[in-house]
Amino acid sequence: MTINCNGKLIDLSTPKVMGILNITPDSFFDGGKYTSDKDVLIQTEKMLNEGATFIDIGAYSSRPNAEHISQSEELKRLLPTIELLIKNFSQILISVDTFRSNVAEKSIEIGACMVNDISGGTMDKNMFKTIGRLQVPYILMHIKGTPQNMQNRPTYESVVQDIMSYFAEKIMELRQEKVNDIILDVGFGFGKTLEHNYELLKKLSHFKTFEFPILTGVSRKSMLYNLLNTSAKETLNATSIANTIALQNGTNILRVHDVKEAMETIKIVEQVSSL
Repeated sequence: MTINCNGKLIDLSTPKVMGILNITPDSFFDGGKYTSDKDVLIQTEKMLNEGATFIDIGAYSSRPNAEHISQSEELKRLLPTIELLIKNFSQILISVDTFRSNVAEKSIEIGACMVNDISGGTMDKNMFKTIGRLQVPYILMHIKGTPQNMQNRPTYESVVQDIMSYFAEKIMELRQEKVNDIILDVGFGFGKTLEHNYELLKKLSHFKTFEFPILTGVSRKSMLYNLLNTSAKETLNATSIANTIALQNGTNILRVHDVKEAMETIKIVEQVSSL
């Protein structure tokens, strides 16, 4: 199971780690921490040294009730950061976290290699065509609503079956645009209750039927700290536990704030599964 990133084939049969770099002032865990070039470079170097295969850069906060920012503001934050990282880390594989096709295109043009779209193409009708033209890996995530309203009492007939149907439809649309490398993300916390999130974690292996790589992003999310009556800052252990369950259910990419701990989790799970 491989994906092509800037001409480099990445084998996902061994799980990989995607390090999160939020350059937003208001992200739920690390908002405002990486606003200077120096801070961005230090954090990126740390994640790469700890074993991250991909760095996922987000300039638009998608936490519940996040402020909606303009495309020009997103580009102003994003493009200089991509250029900075490529200049300093020549082999870096950058995923751009955006739902806007124009932002995705400009980011790929200057060296990013993958698009991580929280909206699964629902917030920009040109996204699938753009990905087909760019021929880059695309992370297809499920969301119900938008970041501004997604947690307003989300309901499903069956959360697993409903998301399976969603993926089936979106994959067909992406195939029509000749998109080759598709990665699935069930979208933990994006229009889901606590119970929905844990049912998806338990039944993540159901999504292997699509025969595409699965990305899991549960790092320090409210599904962890709300259950434990704690805070995002105190959920590193809980994140490792949830990531372990995700790996045991077939996850190929862990999207995390804490790369070292994710790499350790992968190593232990791989050791057990090899016996």
